[in-house]
Amino acid sequence: MYCDASHKGVGCVLMQERKVISYASRKLKPHELNYPTHDPELAAIVFALKIWRHYLYGEKCHIFTDHKSLKYLGTQKELNLRQHRWLELIKDYDCTIDHHPGNANVVADAISR
Repeated sequence: MYCDASHKGVGCVLMQERKVISYASRKLKPHELNYPTHDPELAAIVFALKIWRHYLYGEKCHIFTDHKSLKYLGTQKELNLRQHRWLELIKDYDCTIDHHPGNANVVADAISR
């Protein structure tokens, strides 16, 4: 799964064996426009996990994002309540978050705009 966020919206691509299964995107809500940079990226992951739950729950999956700090989210000491809640949701899935350079994350980047 590839996820990305821009200052306007979030976009995600669900893939299996290099083939696209589904695309998803949405505009950022007014209150999300004020989030710090890493929160919309995290919101993109949460959005994707919720809409593709029927595909992903109980399955091993890799989440690719161009925001490197999300890879270390589980080791952060100071998280706000929203980040704690989202981290708990991510832990319900058998997923790993990996960094994927922004210039290589073309599809998710395009649909997040």
